Amino acid sequence: MAEPKDQEHPQYFGDRQIVNTLLQAEPSDRNLADLARLCIRYQGFPGARDIQADLLKVLARWKLTEEELFAKTREIHATTKVFSSHNDGRDDWA
Repeated sequence: MAEPKDQEHPQYFGDRQIVNTLLQAEPSDRNLADLARLCIRYQGFPGARDIQADLLKVLARWKLTEEELFAKTREIHATTKVFSSHNDGRDDWA
């Protein structure tokens, strides 16, 4: 039986730019939130293996587990508005 072909995520190119930034950045509130958002988006996604690998690199560089990242971002979102709302009708959580 043939192995399923990897899929291309519709937001790959924009996400790739964010991941490239995260690879060089320090863990600010916004960067932690972006990392958590992208970890959720690509978790179990059948493709974008390079992004998935780089997200793990960022976690390792910042000395965080995924669980620690999610705990930190829950605290951040409870007290701070990290993402500004867009009025262009796009949903970035796809």
